[in-house]
Amino acid sequence: MPRFDYVRAGSVAEALRLLAEPGLTSRPLAGGTDVLVYIRHERAPFDRLVDISRVPELKIIERRGNEVVVGGAVTYTEAAESPLLRQVAACLVEACLTVGGPAIRNMGTLGGNVVNAAACADSLPPLTCLDTMVHLRSLAGERTMALSEFIMGPNRTAIRAGELLTHFSFPVPPDGARQVFIKLGRRNAQAISRLSIAAIGRLDGQGRADYVRLSPGAAMPTPRRLTEVEAMLLGQVPTDELLIAAGVRSAEVMIAVTGRRWSTEYKEVAIQALAERVLRRVLVL
Repeated sequence: MPRFDYVRAGSVAEALRLLAEPGLTSRPLAGGTDVLVYIRHERAPFDRLVDISRVPELKIIERRGNEVVVGGAVTYTEAAESPLLRQVAACLVEACLTVGGPAIRNMGTLGGNVVNAAACADSLPPLTCLDTMVHLRSLAGERTMALSEFIMGPNRTAIRAGELLTHFSFPVPPDGARQVFIKLGRRNAQAISRLSIAAIGRLDGQGRADYVRLSPGAAMPTPRRLTEVEAMLLGQVPTDELLIAAGVRSAEVMIAVTGRRWSTEYKEVAIQALAERVLRRVLVL
């Protein structure tokens, strides 16, 4: 394993100073579940790791008015055990509970999962459904952008040198909205997603869908909501025929983005079934 320096930051300000220190290529270290695997196989693209795992400002989970704020160094376990997130972001909690085993969930962080930007990252579909914003900070100032804009492709993001993902924010979903996350892997535990999907939905007093969010994972190069499918459902009674058609449309949107590849034969059928299943769970009483 290649050698590199290590330093622990006690605050966001200190972390930013260390990340910007001249003469060194520094990278943040949150849980280390990705970086330590990577450097066993590749030459480390940094001289120093700046440990941010114990920075208090990066560990917050709180509601601010109609908005929820989640720190970048919040672990999967902390997110899954949060009473607030269980109440307003159940799909994110479900996703966190599917990540690896207890050891990975205790160390891995939401910020690390997003910045690593693997197409199969379990947090991306629920965060996308929740219309999450990413908050970045450096010595030069602060930036905020939508999660769907922040991730530019597999393992590529818009983060800049010396910049730190400090927290996420998303609006509280409307009262009565139900949420679900489903992950499809090669085995039942500690599996990398072959496909995943998150959904949020609500019916009005007439039994028509008045709020729908749907986002797949490991299906397209960047996270996105399936707005084409959502539009089919809004204002409609979710009949069997409509939900089956929504599943078919989900596959059509995926293929329009990715084209047909070696995995499409499997994923086309799988995403149809998963989309229909999650939509039934959030829209059918």
